[in-house]
Amino acid sequence: MIDDEESPRPRRGLWWSAGKWMLVLAIWGIAGIGIFLAIYASDLPDIHQVVALKKRPGITLLAKDGSVLARSGDLYGTTLTVDQLPPNLVHAVVAIEDRRFYHHFGIDPIGLMRALITDARSGAAVQGGSTLTQQLAKNLFLTPERTFKRKIQEALLAIWLERVYTKDQILTGYLNRVYLGAGAFGVDAAAETYFGKSATQLDLQECAIIAALLKAPSKYSPATDMDAAMARAQLVLQAMHEEGYISDSDMIAALAAPPPHIHPPAITDGSRYIADWVVKQVPDFIGHPIDTDLIVQTTIDPAMQRIAEAKISAALDGPAVKVKASQAALVAMTHDGAVRAMVGGRDYDDSQFNRATQAERQPGSAFKPFVYLAALESGLKPDSLVDDAPISVGGWSPANFEPGFRGRIPAREALADSINTAAVRVLDFAGIDHTRSVARRLGIGEAIPRDLSIALGTCDVTLLELTGAYAALANGGSGVIPHLIEKVTDGSGAVLYERHGGGPGEVALPWLVAELDSMMMDVIAYGTGKAAKLDRPAAGKTGTSQDYRNAWFIGFTADLVTGVWFGNDDNSPMKRVTGGMLPARTWHDFMMEAEAGQPIRDLPALTHMPQPAMVAAGSAPQPDEQPQGAAPREDGGLIGRLLRSIVGD
Repeated sequence: MIDDEESPRPRRGLWWSAGKWMLVLAIWGIAGIGIFLAIYASDLPDIHQVVALKKRPGITLLAKDGSVLARSGDLYGTTLTVDQLPPNLVHAVVAIEDRRFYHHFGIDPIGLMRALITDARSGAAVQGGSTLTQQLAKNLFLTPERTFKRKIQEALLAIWLERVYTKDQILTGYLNRVYLGAGAFGVDAAAETYFGKSATQLDLQECAIIAALLKAPSKYSPATDMDAAMARAQLVLQAMHEEGYISDSDMIAALAAPPPHIHPPAITDGSRYIADWVVKQVPDFIGHPIDTDLIVQTTIDPAMQRIAEAKISAALDGPAVKVKASQAALVAMTHDGAVRAMVGGRDYDDSQFNRATQAERQPGSAFKPFVYLAALESGLKPDSLVDDAPISVGGWSPANFEPGFRGRIPAREALADSINTAAVRVLDFAGIDHTRSVARRLGIGEAIPRDLSIALGTCDVTLLELTGAYAALANGGSGVIPHLIEKVTDGSGAVLYERHGGGPGEVALPWLVAELDSMMMDVIAYGTGKAAKLDRPAAGKTGTSQDYRNAWFIGFTADLVTGVWFGNDDNSPMKRVTGGMLPARTWHDFMMEAEAGQPIRDLPALTHMPQPAMVAAGSAPQPDEQPQGAAPREDGGLIGRLLRSIVGD
């Protein structure tokens, strides 16, 4: 009997032992989880940053007419609380992103389980399980990396945010900080960016479009793909209807409404090249790094910018393909250097390298006007005879583009037809150092070799500086500083910079510039630039570098100076493209449309033309004469041998 009574004791001991060990394991498990969470929580940021978040300053670029040209940096609108926003906007976001937002504690186990089941059934990640609180935590404090540690920290931050802030405060933080594309952070900035209005003024359809951006701002942007935006907005409206936020009639009316007008238009590639150039310059203009939101008034003419982009695009997609020219650039400016249009390349998304301001290329014969101006300053006249004949200097024998030689021809004909042998003789007459000085005076800042090859444009220049140098020829000899920025103000309207004054003043005698302009008019009238001929007076010069690696046309009218370049980024040769072909035709197409409706006027410099007696043929100085004001003639031995071929016997 005693044995029978004691026999159950081992069974009670077994259960007791198992329970004891389970309790110990649970305690250690909880401790382990606590330590695990403590480690991941040790480097969490201060959640109070939710009300003091730092951002990159935003820069808004305005065109000449005051319209928005481009934006840079992080753009934030007015901070609006939930009760200040349209209920439809708040409901749209909650319905499509986190239907249980007002019921969970920062993490939604039900929503997470539903997302896992949906993903498992579809075989792909089609539904996210993150709550709005988790998204706010990630956007404010964490990096976008997809790691286990970051997900744990995101969950911890979400729980803490829910303990510190109310639901409406969390939603306010989210709606004012979330990225919605085109540089816009927050619903107010997005409403202004896409619809040109405050978020407080959005209608139901616009609210759905804004909420649709949350999934993928680039993919569902109404500025770039309205069809995709509207398709996603339809899902938002259906979700709002399912949650009881809108009625049947509200949903049907919103679905039937035509797509809204997008204002302002999507930022163009050309505008983005311009924005990059401006942003780099602003710190120097205001005297300190950019530390606040700025508004920059530029000189860009929106209509002219659109024409420039269209013409460059048409050329690159059309004739340029056949001749293996993959890139192009264009700069158009007024006679005082105010840039009205700029195209930095084919596609900004493919390459942010600005070929108008950054690419240094050989200008070829587009450098020759500086050579001839130096010679005019030394006594040459437009109708002085120059020898087109074989020449060899130190083993270097420049050749002409066209075979054969013409003998003695007027200087204006030599420039119009871009005769290389004549240009070398003209440079030799003017003097290498004198010619380099002229080029620098007019605005060529790059290094210029000290040899006769510069007559054929062997130095490197950018399209911007070359066009700016031609502006001095267009306006009668006043140097210009190519510029885009007119004024910079901060968010309060305080003026941080405003442009005053002009360029360096007179850099060449007006009557000599007038003589050169008359010669450059012949380039278009009957020379290598015939393809650029307009319905009004114009002057210019073609340029083709060695092996057809670069092709240029720079020219001007009474109103505008424009430069065009074609080539390849790897500096590979094009298929026999000269400046008188693709660049001249593109220049013509741009100028005809850009100046349509403008009055036809003579070139300003021509008002300074000297009397006929001053430009008589053959009136250049003889070897023993030194024209007044001319630069000293270096390399006298070489000039002595070649001078007779320039001025005659």
